Amino acid sequence: MQLQDLASFVTVASERSFSAAARRLHRTQPAVSQAIKRLEDEIGERLFDRSSRDGTLTEAGRLLQDYASRLLGLASEAQAAVRELQEVRKGRVVIGANEAAVHSLLPFVERFAVAHPGVVIDVRRMPSRQLSGAVLDRSLDFGVLTFQPHEHGIQAIPLGTDEIVLLAAPHHRLASRRRVTLEEVGREVVIAHNDPSPARERVLRAYERRRTAINIQVALPSLDGIKRAVEMGIGVALLPRRCALTEIARGHLVAVKVPELGATRQVRLVFRKAGERSRAAEAFLTIVRG
Repeated sequence: MQLQDLASFVTVASERSFSAAARRLHRTQPAVSQAIKRLEDEIGERLFDRSSRDGTLTEAGRLLQDYASRLLGLASEAQAAVRELQEVRKGRVVIGANEAAVHSLLPFVERFAVAHPGVVIDVRRMPSRQLSGAVLDRSLDFGVLTFQPHEHGIQAIPLGTDEIVLLAAPHHRLASRRRVTLEEVGREVVIAHNDPSPARERVLRAYERRRTAINIQVALPSLDGIKRAVEMGIGVALLPRRCALTEIARGHLVAVKVPELGATRQVRLVFRKAGERSRAAEAFLTIVRG
C-alpha cells in the first residue's frame, strides 16, 4: 500500500465525497478514484458502498480507516522527527571521558547546550584506554584524552591544556609556596583517587623514577570527595588543575606547581576520521573547532 493512496482514502472517507476529496488534495477526481481502486484491488474488498451517494464505508473500509489514519499519523511524526534531526533540534551526542577530563569538556558542553537546547549530551565515565576503541566501534561519538591515540582511523583536535598540581587547603604549610618537590609532597598525607587514570599513573611513575615514596593514606572514589577532603585539611592531592578551577577561584583550595611532574599536557577530543556522523555530533564538532 502506498501512503499517498491511503491519504486519498482517508480524505474521501472524511469528506464523504470523491469530488470534495479531490479538491482538498489538489488532485483530479479520476486520480483519487484510481487510488481507491488500487487499494481495493490490493485488499480484495470494496471500501465504499457504491450504491450510496454519501460515500458510506463498507465494513472493510471502516476497519482500514482506523489503521490508515494511524499509519499516516506515524508517517507524519517520522518526517517531523527527521526534520528535527536535520535542524539539530533533537538527537543525542555521546562522549566518553574519565572524571578529570570532563572539566575540560564542560565549556564546550555549555556552548552547545545554549545553541541546541533540544539535543541530549550524554557524557559517560570510561577509562581512557577504552575510549579510542569505543569511538571506532561507534559506541561513542567522541572521547576525551590527554595523550595522542595510536589507533588508525582516529583523529584528535585540542580542547585546551592542563597540568597536574598540588592541591592544598589555604592554611596548609605548603599553600604559600610557588612550587614544591616530589619529596616534599611525599612526606604529606596524600589523598588519591582509587580508580586508574592517566593522571594517577603519571604521578606514580614520577615517584618511581625518583625512587622516593609517596604517602597515600586516603583513597577516595571521586574527585569531588578528594577536593572536599583537601579543603577539610585531611591531606593534599596531586590532580589536574582544571578539575579544581572553581575551588581555586573561590579561595577554598590553592594550586602549587610540582615541576617534576612535567609541563602542561594537551587535552584532546578524539573522533572517527571516516564514516558519517549524526547532525548533532557534527554540530558539536563544529563548536569545538570554532
